Amino acid sequence: MPNRLINETSPYLLQHANNPVDWYSWGEEALERAKRENKPILLSIGYSACHWCHVMERESFENEAIAALMNQHFVNIKVDREERPDLDAVYMEAVQMLTGSGGWPMTVFLTPEGKPFYGGTYFPPVDRHNMPGFPRLLESVAGSYHNNRSEIDRVTGQITEQMGRTAHMPKTGAKLGDGSIHTAYSALATNFDYQNGGVGGAPKFPQAMTLEVLLRYYAHGHNDRALEMLELTLQKMAQGGIYDQIAGGFHRYSTDTYWLVPHFEKMLYDNALLARLYINAHQATGRGMYRRIAEETLDYVLREMTGLHGGFFSATDADSEGEEGKFFVWTPDEIESVLGSEEAPIFSGFFGVTKGGNFEGQNILNIPENATDFAKEQGIELDRLIDIVQRGKIALREVRQLRVPPLLDDKVLASWNGLMLRAFAEAGAAFDRQDYIDAAIKNATFLLREMKPAGRLLRTYREGQAKLPGFLEDCSFVADGLLALYESTFDLQWLTAAIDLADEMIDLFWDEGAGAFYDTGSDHEVLVVRPRDVFDNAQPCGGSVASDLLLRLAVVTGNDGYTQKAVTPMQTLNELMSRAPAGMGRWLAALDFYVSVPKEIAIIGPADDPATRQLAGTVFGRYLANRVVVGADGEKSPQPPFAKRGSVNTIPLLEGRGMVDGKPTAYVCENYACQLPVTDSEALAVQLGG
Repeated sequence: MPNRLINETSPYLLQHANNPVDWYSWGEEALERAKRENKPILLSIGYSACHWCHVMERESFENEAIAALMNQHFVNIKVDREERPDLDAVYMEAVQMLTGSGGWPMTVFLTPEGKPFYGGTYFPPVDRHNMPGFPRLLESVAGSYHNNRSEIDRVTGQITEQMGRTAHMPKTGAKLGDGSIHTAYSALATNFDYQNGGVGGAPKFPQAMTLEVLLRYYAHGHNDRALEMLELTLQKMAQGGIYDQIAGGFHRYSTDTYWLVPHFEKMLYDNALLARLYINAHQATGRGMYRRIAEETLDYVLREMTGLHGGFFSATDADSEGEEGKFFVWTPDEIESVLGSEEAPIFSGFFGVTKGGNFEGQNILNIPENATDFAKEQGIELDRLIDIVQRGKIALREVRQLRVPPLLDDKVLASWNGLMLRAFAEAGAAFDRQDYIDAAIKNATFLLREMKPAGRLLRTYREGQAKLPGFLEDCSFVADGLLALYESTFDLQWLTAAIDLADEMIDLFWDEGAGAFYDTGSDHEVLVVRPRDVFDNAQPCGGSVASDLLLRLAVVTGNDGYTQKAVTPMQTLNELMSRAPAGMGRWLAALDFYVSVPKEIAIIGPADDPATRQLAGTVFGRYLANRVVVGADGEKSPQPPFAKRGSVNTIPLLEGRGMVDGKPTAYVCENYACQLPVTDSEALAVQLGG
């Protein structure tokens, strides 16, 4: 008999719909029952691609005896952390305070008022490895709640008093300069792995935003070693098992220091952030490998992570058929059966495939040495090796598609879609790929029509249903993507939509007294604390993207109010940027934009004129750490269909700008002071810096 979760849209919640646990989703029904019956709440938070979430479900939530204990003593609530990052942030902070660490599955015990008093992560079904068995824990917690309420109240009082302190950091008014950026680089250089790339040791995460700090540092001419650090990391990741050598796209992280053995889940946000990083690296260096990795990653998303509606799906699982990585690994015999006895040894040798394997007796494909050296060792022409590898990858991908695939979490999250929207828009402009621009346009149209149906951006969409009020990250990430799409197309409707969403973001999330954006809107339900996450971890936080977005919109629109709301949080967090750069990557990018002099580029000319496209290609084909781009074709733009406050009437960078001698023309400005207009791409390149 299914439980209440059968009515949810989240694939993660639906996975638990047939548990014998009497699950509720988070809401008034569950909270009211807890108060009415004076029962503590057992809150379980996870996500669909979480390996240990599946383990705990199999061991405990599908166990009739354990489920009976849960149902007897608790009101049980299951939450998808990807749908409700607010709840995840609030109660993760509590678990970290209680235990010193956190993770998923997260298990938290609450009073009926939602106040946490005990928690942890994974609990085994029996006592094991110094961890209490889940049944013993359940009875102990229930007993303490009913027999020692004074102690429970004391603990909840202490915890809730400490929670949310980052949400109440005082304004500082600190003077912002590039000192934090220099300090951050020094810290990253100290902790860098100069043999394998990346920051820190195992497990090793692909910290795209941290790596972008290195690229920016190099681009400003501060230290060439920053580029060496970046390139070592990009190459090691692209050659390692963390990258899907067959189909493209990155797995979540590497369990070792070598980028070889990944945790096999694939997340949309990782691939959006990494695709952009490889795009930028190609723009900065011209290396074809970086473009190939970016395109393979985006092609994978189009092929396997995109719905017919244009929305991008959230994730694929690490497991298939109950085994982690089974979908992705190979034996030499399997490869030979596909490629034949002549080409299989070459293909297998190139990808490090051996009889003994590198993962539980099988092989994660990786590239131990570069193609030129391998071809020379094998005594074959490089072109032949490349041909064998390319044809082999296509053939193995087709065979792999016949396997039982990992679970696809096909819900659409607004924030993660905003990240991927920007990646496709920038790739389309940088690589002159109209198919990428088309994918970005289709996604933007979907987000604005289906996930903003009544003016308020919603968080999640699946099977025709959009729901849950969007969080700060949803508004800021989507507006950020829309601004990138405007820059790539010069279509005014996307700029207007970005401005409308930025204004909505300010209305809902800005707190003038705190001088900060909160993660939940003023129309959100009241939680134990109002969350404000200030760290850029696996994905940027909503606040850092909001500051970055508003700084760029301020240049485009001339609205100084945007600048004030972007800068105030950065002043508060300035010291933290220096002390913890690995968790402040997007903040540092926003700071870099603010303290530098961004290039303001205007391109005037018909969109379909090859000369206009050539000028745009000159801009987007190079890495400019800080720039804004606007454009016009000289004709009056139509009323944007998504405008809430009417069309944008003026863009300062376009005022008084026109074509010279009837030719498409570019203007390069700084602080609204422009160089001479140019109609030649070579002259434009000189103005942009060589």
